[in-house]
Amino acid sequence: MNNPVMVRGLGLAPIVAAAVSGQNAWMLCAATILLVTATRMLAVAICHLTGNRFRGVVYSYAAAIVYIPAYIILYNLFGADLSLLGIYLPVLVVEPAVIKRMESNDLETVGEAFRRGINNTIGICFSVLLVGVVRELLAEGTVFGNVVFPVAPLPLADQPGTGFIIIGLIAAVWTAIGGAYVHYKIEEVRHLYGNKRKR
Repeated sequence: MNNPVMVRGLGLAPIVAAAVSGQNAWMLCAATILLVTATRMLAVAICHLTGNRFRGVVYSYAAAIVYIPAYIILYNLFGADLSLLGIYLPVLVVEPAVIKRMESNDLETVGEAFRRGINNTIGICFSVLLVGVVRELLAEGTVFGNVVFPVAPLPLADQPGTGFIIIGLIAAVWTAIGGAYVHYKIEEVRHLYGNKRKR
């Protein structure tokens, strides 16, 4: 309902530029798993010690510190394939999807940071994988290298410009489904309480 990518538009740069296949999307997803929650928890813990001052610096440096062991883990998992992400892997250090929390004056607890970090991580990973698989399917006719279509339906799907359009269309469908669900729940509550009042 409040997906960081599809609803709030966070993390678009690496997704548009690098999530052109299922493999690339999976590497971005792994990076997100290692970075988002750990950065948020570390930054919140430091902010508690500093009286919630210098949030921008704290979040940026926390992301940079977490990135170092995260990169080592990612390299051990994916090896040289990690270079396919190019500059967009280190860009995650200053990506709003990771450090946007610094804009809020309210200081959450470390436990809340963990819970919300996990929620954001799941939302970002789902979006990255969805976009990567769709773009690979359209550009190559494959999904994670497995042939689905003998001919690529849209070879330009792996280009950044087309990536923006594809993400926009997916986001439009996403928000439409979310809006329909909210409308359904509102009507369901009205119907339920309307019947109770009649009784």
